[in-house]
Amino acid sequence: MVAALESQAEASNASSLTPITIEMKPLHNSQNGEQFLQSTTKDPVLRDGRAGTEEVELGIRDACQPPESAVNALQQWNNPRINMWRVFACCWSFFIAGGNDGAYGALIPYLETHYDLSYTVVSLIFLSPFVGYSLASLLNNAVHVKFGQRGVAVIGATCHLTTYVVVCTHPPYPVMVIAYIVVGFGNGIVDAAWCAWIANMVSGNQVSGFLQASYSLGATIAPLIATAMITRAGWPWWTFYYFMVGGSAIELAVSTAAFWKQTGEVFRMENPRDPNVKVGRTREALSNRLTWIFAIFVLGYVGAEVSLGGWIVVFMTKVRSASKFDSGMSATGFWAGMTVGRLVLGFATEKFGERLSVIIYLALAVGLELIFWLVPSIVVSAVAVAFLGFIFGPLFPTATVLLTKMLPKHLHVGSIGFATAFGGSGGAIFPFIVGAIASAKGVKVLQPVILALLALISALWLMLPRLPQKDHKAEAGKRAQKFWSWLGWERENRSPRNGMDGI
Repeated sequence: MVAALESQAEASNASSLTPITIEMKPLHNSQNGEQFLQSTTKDPVLRDGRAGTEEVELGIRDACQPPESAVNALQQWNNPRINMWRVFACCWSFFIAGGNDGAYGALIPYLETHYDLSYTVVSLIFLSPFVGYSLASLLNNAVHVKFGQRGVAVIGATCHLTTYVVVCTHPPYPVMVIAYIVVGFGNGIVDAAWCAWIANMVSGNQVSGFLQASYSLGATIAPLIATAMITRAGWPWWTFYYFMVGGSAIELAVSTAAFWKQTGEVFRMENPRDPNVKVGRTREALSNRLTWIFAIFVLGYVGAEVSLGGWIVVFMTKVRSASKFDSGMSATGFWAGMTVGRLVLGFATEKFGERLSVIIYLALAVGLELIFWLVPSIVVSAVAVAFLGFIFGPLFPTATVLLTKMLPKHLHVGSIGFATAFGGSGGAIFPFIVGAIASAKGVKVLQPVILALLALISALWLMLPRLPQKDHKAEAGKRAQKFWSWLGWERENRSPRNGMDGI
């Protein structure tokens, strides 16, 4: 079914578009001696510029293979200007998704009491989104090909809004479980789409860091608001979802407006395929080994992240004997640390490179997890888990950026989409596993599960192949330039750029 949708959409596109001609002319910058290409398009940032004049006739249709000499242009977060609005829409969508995931930990004790549930049964709200994530991993590419980013914006936000309206009515628990299947599909489809789009931008580490920081910010604020509403104001737990209804309504309006022109036809034009490939995009992506390595990496990473964020309140209450308010603040500290880590460490990652940076982050995470597990102190545990969040922060956006460098562009949505959606199901599976084991052994089992997941993703990261040497050197030479370009400043004279800096 997925392949049929993709084939139908791509076939309809092949007969509706005509070739266009783009003339590219070399220009010389007298200040820093670099050569630039000026074209009739509005994208000034190029992955590879050349001297000489050439006309490239582009038959922009999926049936045509781009010429080997074609220049691969990267978008910026602020160019074209509509991208600023779109990046904001993506960040707001991630903020809502983070609020959804971050609230679990604060609400679990009250769900247990309200519905009179065991750890295993209450953990179903972690497991049910797995079904939605799995559907998203299979349908994400087909949605892009058929409806484009517009379809992603509308479907994802509608899933969020529908779920939160249902939860506000505090329905029977089985209805809650079904509703979270819908929210899992919404999270999976926007997670995959916006990660793939932003990771392929100029200064992808930094911009992806801000995107993921939006998720972490939502996950930071959600338990804080939920805990304060329940413990301080004395309101019932479901009133928290009134805020989520308002936030997802804004998401629907903003995302739809921002991506309205990004239809399926536009997506197929911007992501042409090799005509010799006879299988659908999703199948082609799934046949790539990197897709599966990255998917399992994300599965383990998100499983560790959401397990910690979801069960830390119960762990601090039952094992460390902390008060409910202090336990809720520990969860807030974890997500706040993740927010700061994603904002700050993206710059360090850009300096040292994705591969080495993640190795360092994982080594530090293992050390902090051992401290959290073995030192029986409320204060030490709270501090250790906050720093764990800080180190966890850049892992996912960094891995996404590295994958975009390893794969051809037409596979980005398929591979990253499948990997993030399928891998995101780890946020459903492993918290459920922790809850199921905790029913028999106690919630102290959280720590060895987290440590095992860290060992798994460390091994997977070391399995990733290195970038080709020439690409590696080129990336190292461009990091500083990309940093200043991202800020809108030239590196040589530190003066603001105006257009193409006086060209």
